[in-house]
Amino acid sequence: MPAALRAAVGVIPRLITRARRNPPPEGVALAGLLMAAGLLLLGGVVVSDWLFPLAAQVLPLLFGGLLLGRRAMQRLLVGVGLCLAVDLLVLGWAVVRPGALVTVAVTGLVAHEFARSRDETGLGGLRGDSVLVELRRRLALQGALPPLDGPWRAETVLRPAGGAPFAGDFIVSACADEGRRLEIALVDVSGKGVEAGTRSLLLSGALGGLLGALPSRDFLLAANSYLVQQEWEEGFATAAQLSLNLQTGEYAISSAGHPPAAHFDAGSGRWSLLETAGPALGLLPEATYSADRGVMRPGDALLLYTDGLVEIPGRDLSLGIDKLLGEAERLVATGFTAGCGALLVDRVAQGSSDDRGLVLLWRER
Repeated sequence: MPAALRAAVGVIPRLITRARRNPPPEGVALAGLLMAAGLLLLGGVVVSDWLFPLAAQVLPLLFGGLLLGRRAMQRLLVGVGLCLAVDLLVLGWAVVRPGALVTVAVTGLVAHEFARSRDETGLGGLRGDSVLVELRRRLALQGALPPLDGPWRAETVLRPAGGAPFAGDFIVSACADEGRRLEIALVDVSGKGVEAGTRSLLLSGALGGLLGALPSRDFLLAANSYLVQQEWEEGFATAAQLSLNLQTGEYAISSAGHPPAAHFDAGSGRWSLLETAGPALGLLPEATYSADRGVMRPGDALLLYTDGLVEIPGRDLSLGIDKLLGEAERLVATGFTAGCGALLVDRVAQGSSDDRGLVLLWRER
């Protein structure tokens, strides 16, 4: 490939990236694409229909699908249609391949559908994609735990089902009492995919504001009241809440329909389940939640997880929990080092069709 052609091909991805970050005004983009369509027409008529084939009109249509809203895209379609008509009048049907016309027509329809679907969100062009990327980034940042000092270490893992960009599982955390208390909530919203992801985006903001601002005993009660007021058709979620005193190691874990958390006792070298009771959030207007209390001593660990790690259709839930604790037992010998949380998810539920979330917190010796 000639150096000039390689350079031209290399510029295209950079132009697309720049357009995604700073999209031009729609009027400017439309004018530029109409001009490009006209130049392709001129090249085919004046220079060579081999160098500038009729099918090259798919290029302005593709960029129009990325940059334009529905109405501007319709104007571009009219402009490209006129260019095609001129091509046919000047060159004649003898040099035109029907397949090229079909390709341009299908590309135009697909590009128009992209523009129409984005217009429904009120964000034309690439701004709609930018908003989704920003929402996903904010959800990831909100799930990051605050920096922990001293002997405390923690890891969080969130794996959407099927590699999707959004998941129904999310984590919110906060430091309260001037940094003396760590609050964590691992939440699993009903449903899967984008539908669950949109609900998790809304719910994470609300619960993130409640966590740490309320006494820990009131958090699940307030979260339940919030979900009941939303009146979603599938308006429920499960949650596990951890409140940890970073000075004394005292903890309290509450559950709202969530799988039981697990505690590793370094003294006995065994994992045990912390059984707590409480209905899922959003199901009952009046609900009560109990807490399992204990103390994390040097070498101890706590494990919170969502049902995507342990639940498989047709298999008892307890078998999945046993497998999870068995894999966690294998990690004890090497210590809870960085990356062990992700390793645990991969060993237990690799290729799972459900969202997976995990919080692993431990106190070093």
